[in-house]
Amino acid sequence: MALSDRRDLLILGGGLVGMTLALAAAKEGFSSHVVDRADPAELTAEGFDGRASAISTASWNLFRNIGLAEGLDKHACPIATIAVTDQLKPGRIDFSPEPHEGTLGRMFANRQLRLALFEAARGEPLIAWHSQAEIVARERGEHAVSATLADGQELAGALMIAAEGRGSPTREEAGLAIAKWDYRHRAIITGLEHEKPHENVAWEIFYPAGPFALLPMLDGADGTHRSALVWTVDEADAAGTLKLSDRAFLAEVDKRMGDLFGAVTAVGPRASFPLGFHHTARITGDRLALVGDSAHGIHPIAGQGLNLGLRDVGALVEVLADGARLGLEPGDAQLLARYEKWRGLDAFMVALATDGLTRLFGIPGPAASAVRRFGMGGVQRMPLLKRWFMDEARGVSGDVPEMLRA
Repeated sequence: MALSDRRDLLILGGGLVGMTLALAAAKEGFSSHVVDRADPAELTAEGFDGRASAISTASWNLFRNIGLAEGLDKHACPIATIAVTDQLKPGRIDFSPEPHEGTLGRMFANRQLRLALFEAARGEPLIAWHSQAEIVARERGEHAVSATLADGQELAGALMIAAEGRGSPTREEAGLAIAKWDYRHRAIITGLEHEKPHENVAWEIFYPAGPFALLPMLDGADGTHRSALVWTVDEADAAGTLKLSDRAFLAEVDKRMGDLFGAVTAVGPRASFPLGFHHTARITGDRLALVGDSAHGIHPIAGQGLNLGLRDVGALVEVLADGARLGLEPGDAQLLARYEKWRGLDAFMVALATDGLTRLFGIPGPAASAVRRFGMGGVQRMPLLKRWFMDEARGVSGDVPEMLRA
């Protein structure tokens, strides 16, 4: 069996979080193997399908610090305001930063993020990228870690990092305990084309069945106004909603968005995924660190899932770089303990807050709606509370890793 060159990091999962980690680590001089089962060509295929991510201010700083911002900037749709409303009734909250503070974040089609990351990874000698690769065995020893691929190649490193997403086989194999529950809801994702411009407003409209989020996207090349839709439906209704004809689906969407963007003229392909919450009690093991959805999966209600993973990236790279200056190698137990302490609590608090919001807005009935709108009216009148929410959304509160600062 051929043992390939040993690198500092063995990153299992080359999605948005795993590839950002490899690039951020390379900036600090760490080499890595990135192993992913997906085909990059499929992930970057043309077309507007509504799969998009909100990139917070802090995450944008990370992209800038690893050299991605310049190429990505032209694909960004700024979020100027976040409007939160209960069923489009009076009493909404508008989050709008001061002019000197810039935007609340930027919306990107996931395809554009992947293109930028993949292009940068291909040009980075410190990254060995193994795509369309199946892992058949993982080993974590006292002095090294390794993964054996289906083709017999064995990749070695000092630290194994699980970036495989929610169903992480590496986490399961390591026996890291996980708390999880299913919301029995499904998110339906698609792209919409509509008559009026969105004016860079992200809408979070709460219905008893779940949130209905409209996220601003860049206009099409022909000037068409576009938004991404993330619509949460009850698991029991999901299959029926996905099967609706485009015309029937549009009628349902129209009902829920009122006249916000005028007539919806087209709808893209629909995708869906089940919604659940999970949080690992520990995000490290012997020579193992978890990042992103492998460690914590949250409801998309606040659009913070990817940003949470990018905070993990910034913290882990900073911890490893600080350790290297002291002569410690990446798998060192005290470095992993520092990463655990730094990210464990912050990620848990964000997860708890999004879970609380999901439950609060899911209480049916006119009385619950009236109470929510009363509370939202209170937040609208309290600048300090609004400021706190905006800082959270922009990712600039708390102990922010160096790479995520301006």
